[in-house]
Amino acid sequence: MLVHTIKEVRDIVNSWKKQGLTVGLVPTMGALHNGHKSLFEKSAKKCDKTVISVFVNPIQFCPGEDFEKYPRTLDADCKIAESAGVDLVFAPNPKEMYPNVQMMTSDFLTYVNPPFFYVNKLCGKSRVGHFDGVCTVVNKLLNIVQPNFAFFGEKDYQQLVILKKMVNDLNISVEIIGCPLVREESGLAISSRNKYLSESEKQDALALSKILFNIKNCFQKGVTDIAALKETAYEFLNEHHTLEYLDFRDAETLEDKNIADENTRVFIALKVGSVRLIDNISLK
Repeated sequence: MLVHTIKEVRDIVNSWKKQGLTVGLVPTMGALHNGHKSLFEKSAKKCDKTVISVFVNPIQFCPGEDFEKYPRTLDADCKIAESAGVDLVFAPNPKEMYPNVQMMTSDFLTYVNPPFFYVNKLCGKSRVGHFDGVCTVVNKLLNIVQPNFAFFGEKDYQQLVILKKMVNDLNISVEIIGCPLVREESGLAISSRNKYLSESEKQDALALSKILFNIKNCFQKGVTDIAALKETAYEFLNEHHTLEYLDFRDAETLEDKNIADENTRVFIALKVGSVRLIDNISLK
């Protein structure tokens, strides 16, 4: 079922809850793919009812980013959702989510600002304000749907850690469930932005997963020196790549690691042509 208003979502979810049914929520920006589908299937397996949102959230895009050209494929998204056991698709327009749509700045809109410690690193360092927008819209969606569980992919791992922190700090009655990253057969992490890549750029994009899997392989062979592990990345990079970061962080706190261990997560952001891609891997 497809709905576009907050009232419709609340009415339907309230009727489910009166029947004692559990509800799962998967927030998305649409342009759905198998990574999203895996989240829907996990929710459908764990919960009696599954709601997904399809909303390209304007306040999480930074100046110069791809808000206008971000893929919008609602008809195809609904078919994917239905095939994965989704019960309700909530696809609001910006005015429904932000009634004063012309005033979507912190001067006029109440934002949820996650702690500086969690955002001043990795993607948050170059995308200033991005996680404020993410936390604000996710907080709104959690308030609208009031699910028992909310499902997020580990591809956006920094986002996952920040949302768990937000839910804990604000005493929001929902359990955040992280779900494994899904890859194409080539190893490339599945992402809506992969649609922007040409065939040759897709080959260049394999550098991300090659770098990460090679680092994990070196770690499993006993290399724990982070400088040495970072050095292994350069054999996979060429003039078609712009490396933004390659960081080793604690998997729970995102603190810097001095020595790689089993609680280390490795994060990478890389531009291939004009397309910015991210990936990460656990060393466990």
